[in-house]
Amino acid sequence: MCEEIAREQQTVRISVDSRRYGKMVTIVDGIDENDIDIADLAKQLKNKCAAGGTYKDGRIELQGDHKKRVKVVLEEMGFRTEVR
Repeated sequence: MCEEIAREQQTVRISVDSRRYGKMVTIVDGIDENDIDIADLAKQLKNKCAAGGTYKDGRIELQGDHKKRVKVVLEEMGFRTEVR
């Protein structure tokens, strides 16, 4: 129950960054690590997007440009999202 309330109150920012050699990375930021299990959320996003990725410093990084798919998945989970 607490996790659902935490999801509704947070606004998650989704952006895409370019890394070395032109590789694209989708960054999911703005998640409070104290309220939500960020490791489990990263695992779910990696499975839904069929991509590799990691979580560090309170943000999730997915390999590739997946901002549309991540937005849909996070909104289905109950998060408010903001795409940059």
